Amino acid sequence: MSIKRWGALCALLLGAVAHAEVGPPEKEALRLGFIKLTDMAPLAVAYEKGYFEEEGLYVTLEPQANWKVLLDRVIGGELDGAQMLAGQPLAAHVGIGTRAELVTALSLDRNGNAITVANAVWQQMQPALAGHTGPVSAAALKPVVEQYRSQGKPFNMGMVFPVSTHNYELRYWLAAGGLHPGYYAPARGDNTGQLDAQVLLSVTPPPQMPATLEAGTITGYCVGEPWNQQALAKGLGVPVITDAEIWDSNPEKVLGVTRAFAERYPNTHVRLVKALLRAARWLDEGENRNRPEAVTLLARPDYVGADQPVIAAAMTGTFRYGKEDVRPAPDFTLFFRRHASYPYYSDAVWMLTQMRRWGQIPTGQSDAWYDAVARAVYRPEVYRQAAEALVAEGKFKAGEFVDFASESGYRPAESGFIDGHTFDARRPNDYLNQFAIGLKGDERVQ
Repeated sequence: MSIKRWGALCALLLGAVAHAEVGPPEKEALRLGFIKLTDMAPLAVAYEKGYFEEEGLYVTLEPQANWKVLLDRVIGGELDGAQMLAGQPLAAHVGIGTRAELVTALSLDRNGNAITVANAVWQQMQPALAGHTGPVSAAALKPVVEQYRSQGKPFNMGMVFPVSTHNYELRYWLAAGGLHPGYYAPARGDNTGQLDAQVLLSVTPPPQMPATLEAGTITGYCVGEPWNQQALAKGLGVPVITDAEIWDSNPEKVLGVTRAFAERYPNTHVRLVKALLRAARWLDEGENRNRPEAVTLLARPDYVGADQPVIAAAMTGTFRYGKEDVRPAPDFTLFFRRHASYPYYSDAVWMLTQMRRWGQIPTGQSDAWYDAVARAVYRPEVYRQAAEALVAEGKFKAGEFVDFASESGYRPAESGFIDGHTFDARRPNDYLNQFAIGLKGDERVQ
């Protein structure tokens, strides 16, 4: 090899190492918020395994009462960051509810939710399910809802927050079965999401779902674990479908920080992502071999505080649909496998299409608008910096991550939806045009 070529190679290698280096954290003591759900696991694992401290970060994890309180405390600076609903940073950017500039550089998990109905409702659904196996369509719920309405009774279901994946998954499932979940009409001051609804959806904090179901305030709900399994264990309800059966590998939670935090403390931000990537891989490696240890950890009252068997029922490779109905579900919650941690622009676009479909975004937007919002909020460049640093340190192999040189941030068109529709994130308006129920084009709520 010539001296010139050798020098060029050395420069290239040195440049790669320099690119991967992350400076010392600008802020070491951090407060991170979470909700008591099993998918807060990356935060707990990063804390308990010392991954935060190895990044020079001294983290306090603080459970929050609900998603609104969590959001407000991050925006107000009381929390440095948090486990957030994937829709929260996007909604804040476009001004749904609260307007603020938040960003995310990490998907904390995919899948992980389910829809549960009260025992009485499940029994009423049985005639429509005779001989049926597999995922339950909301078409089986339709006769029950019609009976309620004929008797002048509302059919109420719960979800965790207006811009949560749970809200959009529940709406998606209902609409795919021919039930209208209602519109938001912010121009009219109606933010209930119940306009024209056949099924009335309202907010209930995740840990309160089983008790609210038991009280009869709601007849079913969509929530993350362990609160579907808790209802089953207590004999209150039956999980009928998981979100992986509505749309496999759907976005769920993200690491959310303010734009100001990300810009003021860039090294701290990257180091947070590094620690959480290590935790995510630990949770998924070896075909979930570490999940039993994670269950023991999450059962502690300072994290989730549910019984270990309840957490394990959906955390260790299976999902329990009934007392005797246990099915394999190794990907019920994905933290790292299948590039689950990468912040795809296409995830953001899907969330935005659902905000538009149900009226939270009241007017039609161009395809370019969806792309611009996704790029303003999602920060794959920070993820890449964290990943490349972990590879340079020998903690990961490059093949464990996406191919950064060719990754566009957009997944190929996806068709794994319960209604058979195809989602191409580069053409969000074409996607919306496929739905019989929901706003599209220039339609507005009248």
